[in-house]
Amino acid sequence: MKMITENPFFRTHKDPASTLGPEEYVITHQKLNIPDTAVFAIYLVFILAVGFWSMYNRKRSTVKSYFLAERKMTWWPIGASLFASNVGSGHFIGLAGSGASTGIAVTVFEWSGMYCLMMLGWLFLPIYIASGVTTMPEYLLKRFGGQRIHFLIALLSLFTYVFTKISVDIYAGAVFIHLALQWDLYLSVIGLLVITAIYTIGGGLAAVIYTDALQTVIMLSGSVILMIFAFIQVDGYSGLKKKYFMAIPTIHDPNSTCGLPREDAFHIFKSPSNADFPWPGVIFGITVLSTWYWCTDQVIVQRTLASKTILHAKGGTLFAAYLKVLPLFIIVFPGMISRVLFPNFVACADPTTCRRICGNPIGCSDIAYPLLVMELLPEGLRGLMMSVMIAALMSSLTSIFNSASTIFTMDVWHHVRPHCSEWELMLVGRIFVLVLVLVSILWIPLVQMSQGGQLFVYIQSITSYLTPPIAVVFVTACFWKRTNEMAAFWGLAAGICIGIIRMILDFVFTPPACGHPDMRPTVVSRVHFLHFSLILCAITLIMVVSISLLTKPPTPEQINRLTWYTRHDNPLKRQMQEDLAGIEESDTALDRDKVEEDSEASIAEDAGEQTMKTRAVRFLWWICGMEPKHKDVSFISSEKVYVASLYEEPRLRYIINVNLVICLGATLFLYCYFA
Repeated sequence: MKMITENPFFRTHKDPASTLGPEEYVITHQKLNIPDTAVFAIYLVFILAVGFWSMYNRKRSTVKSYFLAERKMTWWPIGASLFASNVGSGHFIGLAGSGASTGIAVTVFEWSGMYCLMMLGWLFLPIYIASGVTTMPEYLLKRFGGQRIHFLIALLSLFTYVFTKISVDIYAGAVFIHLALQWDLYLSVIGLLVITAIYTIGGGLAAVIYTDALQTVIMLSGSVILMIFAFIQVDGYSGLKKKYFMAIPTIHDPNSTCGLPREDAFHIFKSPSNADFPWPGVIFGITVLSTWYWCTDQVIVQRTLASKTILHAKGGTLFAAYLKVLPLFIIVFPGMISRVLFPNFVACADPTTCRRICGNPIGCSDIAYPLLVMELLPEGLRGLMMSVMIAALMSSLTSIFNSASTIFTMDVWHHVRPHCSEWELMLVGRIFVLVLVLVSILWIPLVQMSQGGQLFVYIQSITSYLTPPIAVVFVTACFWKRTNEMAAFWGLAAGICIGIIRMILDFVFTPPACGHPDMRPTVVSRVHFLHFSLILCAITLIMVVSISLLTKPPTPEQINRLTWYTRHDNPLKRQMQEDLAGIEESDTALDRDKVEEDSEASIAEDAGEQTMKTRAVRFLWWICGMEPKHKDVSFISSEKVYVASLYEEPRLRYIINVNLVICLGATLFLYCYFA
């Protein structure tokens, strides 16, 4: 047989001129060898070392220290953690796959994150910090009162974590491991979950942030090296622009556009009617989704709330915004290069061929990045890129697990059982993580079959159906004092119901194969998911504004330090008294702990040496960050009254604001250059 391409790294055989059928398309790339395995083992040792160092040096025995890292984080680990939490394995698989399939327009999801990160630091964070909240549902509880919005947002957040984050990242990591090691997909999933269990169970937010910082260095180092190798293969950017349009699979229908590259692949602003990313959706629809994700989502905001000062929080958001420039160059362009080098695989247009290549008859664009890694890199560097993918997976999963556990523990369980013990909260949080993992694994087959094999498009489409109402409620709550609880609830409920209906229709009426007529309802086939997010946003906003104007406005006490205009208000005297009463009760509980601890120590001395079984149990509790002495003590926040300071040191504020202008200029330049 002849080589399908002249690329010396490509080892998959098929003679295009022969009469052999599609069954001959089989991936036979190199596998990880001893140098690769050694590099990967070194990576695991470093990660475990940083994780255990964080566990040893940080307090993890209380809910606040476990979920907010004692509010002692500086700007650089916060920024690195924001980037690592966002860029998971789903990004490396999904962004590269969408780039290979449709071009660079998908990068706008990353660039929109740049200006939304700046919105978080300069507009939203001052409000969140002034309010002294731990979770985003808690902010809505303080802002509107009552429980229904609080519970609805908490449950919806957990729902989106399962369907757009956890299952997608697990699947994407498993795809890479399956291609590299030829392991079974579900066996790969189990292996990944075993690795992440160490951080999920014992680390807390501090361990997650510090390991994220190391993961960011590894991800950037490996992906930049792969980018250099990839661009060398296509003679640079100019060569990519020429060769991408010639990357056509051998088996395709000559009478259709199936398998053909899009003519607008190197533009981000495309036709509003028949493009994969229409320009109104790119400008406005993506902004709605990014506002929800970067400014109101627990996974992101929780990291900034752990900062020492508001300047450190702003610095962290700016650092992450600068890093968001990179995905176009280190993920999207390599995905497009993968199509150039391996068109019969990455761009397969025949369902039978696609099923034999990657197991998905809809398309195989999701293998673009891992195929490039395994075929292009020499020994040792493949192990580094294996580490990159696992780093992306672990950083994303541990962040999501920690944030999901925070929401369920503090916003659901603690309000159902307000007098539960610290022990119970910590235990329930860990059990809930296991439930999340199980549900995510069961959801993987649907992820694999959705959205034409473009994983990143699947993520954003589901997000478009569920999150615009949340973004509207948060924006109006933060920046319009007139918004009240009734308006927010009914606007949110109506928007979510409409979004769920569209999401169900998407799963019932799946996209037709390329070249087949589209028989789906008009609302599914003709209304792009980014346009639908704008419609959903408008409906929710109209309802919130209308009901707010027709009903009683909130009192000044209800919005004290909870909106942009009231963030500098003095804390209410009544609230101060309640907080002080809580501290006194907490001190009493701590005194009782001390007496119990002394009594336990006395009994232990009388009992003699502990058995090996008891020591093993105590070591297990230490790994989990749980102290048995708090097993029967009701949870009461032991922090002092938290009146957040919004003070900014003038010299540092000047440096931060100059960088804000530079980052805004860089964002504008990218949009204009690739328009």
